[in-house]
Amino acid sequence: MGFFTDTSVCIGCKACEVACKEWNNVPADQHDLLGMSYDNTGALGANTWRHVAFIEQPVPPPASPSGPAASTVDIGMPSFGDTDVRWLMSSDVCKHCTHAACLDVCPTGALFRTEFDTVVVQADVCNGCGYCVPACPYGVIEKREEDGRAFKCTMCYDRLGAGMEPACAKACPTDSIQFGELDELRARAAERVSTLHEEGVPEARLYGHDPDDGVGGDGAFFLLLDEPEVYGLPPDPVVTTRHLAGMWKRAAGAALGVAAAVALSFVGSR
Repeated sequence: MGFFTDTSVCIGCKACEVACKEWNNVPADQHDLLGMSYDNTGALGANTWRHVAFIEQPVPPPASPSGPAASTVDIGMPSFGDTDVRWLMSSDVCKHCTHAACLDVCPTGALFRTEFDTVVVQADVCNGCGYCVPACPYGVIEKREEDGRAFKCTMCYDRLGAGMEPACAKACPTDSIQFGELDELRARAAERVSTLHEEGVPEARLYGHDPDDGVGGDGAFFLLLDEPEVYGLPPDPVVTTRHLAGMWKRAAGAALGVAAAVALSFVGSR
C-alpha cells in the first residue's frame, strides 16, 4: 500500500498536516512563518510527519502577438510588476522506500516493515542511537529533542489495520493525496501525467514511482510540476547502505586475516 501525491491539485490548505498531528498525537510546532512564506513547518521532522511546502516561482509573462509581453495574467496567478508568480505546493512525507536503509542500520529492530509493505518506527523499542537519521536518503527521520528517540510517518499503521485510510488522505479536500495499492496508484498517476501533457503542461512528471530507481521505488511517490530539486527532493536518490554487505564481507575477511596472523605468530614464538 502507498501514497500518490498529485501536487498539481494541492491547494496548500495543510489539512493533511493537522489531521496527521491530531490522529498520531504528534506534538505541535511553534508558529514560524519562516520569513515571507506561508510555510510554517519548514521541513519533515520528528514533530512534522507531513509537510506542505509553499514554493514561489517568478514566471515570465507570456509573449503577445504585438509585443514582448502580454498584458493579462492567468487566473490564479498573481502579478508583481512585470513578473508573474506561481506557487508550487506539495505535501511531502516519508517515502517508505522499497529498499529502506533505515531498516538496515537499526540495531534494535525498532524499525520494521509491516504487512502493508510500509516502514514503521516502534517508539518503545527505539534506543535513540540515531543511526537511521543519516541513513535516510531523503532526510526524513529525526530524533525528538525531548526524549532522543526517532520518529516519522507510520502511514497511520493503526488505521490500516482497522481497514481505514491514513488520516492525511482522508482529510485532503482535493484528493491530492491518494492512498491505495501501489500498482493501481502508479497506473493512475501515469494516466494523470498523460492528461496534463495533453492539456499543455509538459513539465508534469512522476517522482519515486520507478521500481528500478536507486531505492527500488517509493511507497509514497509524487507528480511534480518542476525538477525534484525545486521541491527539496534529491534528483537521484540511492539506498545509502547499498555497499553494506560488501563492507561486512571485507571486515570479516580482515578479521580472519588478523586472527590467522596472531595464531601464526603465537606458533612461531613457541
